Amino acid sequence: MPIRGLNHAVLFVRDAQRSAAFYRDVLGFREVAAMPNAVFLRAPESDNDHDLGVFGIGDDAQASPAGRSAVGLYHLAWEVPTLADLADHRTRLAEAGALVGASDHGTTKALYAKDPDGLEFEVSWLVPHDLIGDGMDVSTLPLDLDAEIERYGADRVGALSRVPGTARA
Repeated sequence: MPIRGLNHAVLFVRDAQRSAAFYRDVLGFREVAAMPNAVFLRAPESDNDHDLGVFGIGDDAQASPAGRSAVGLYHLAWEVPTLADLADHRTRLAEAGALVGASDHGTTKALYAKDPDGLEFEVSWLVPHDLIGDGMDVSTLPLDLDAEIERYGADRVGALSRVPGTARA
């Protein structure tokens, strides 16, 4: 049975409304449904019913030990169409105090951030497939976003894994 891709993610958070406000105000998600302890959000260019659900479990909830003392999900990665979009997200995440890193993985240019509960996520731009050569290493180096914009152009559309309204390749 084929899998097309990830349709949505659900996060347990301390306060669903606070988390929804973060994803809405900082990343541009839109609220599509809400209940007292749950909010469902859609990414700006998505045609999914929802891309993210946040379920509030209370202020006394402990931080996730995943990656430190337990197995668990490391992060979710959200794609952006252009490097200009990635630069805009860099500014928005920094202003929100959420930006924790930036990496050049060769085929992807990535920002790393944490939401109000410390859950890490990635915002990334994918190098177009026709520009990936045999010599391009998949590695982790510091990201020089301004140099990448000069190299690829601010408005070049990256190799998005899905264009809204179409099936994944």
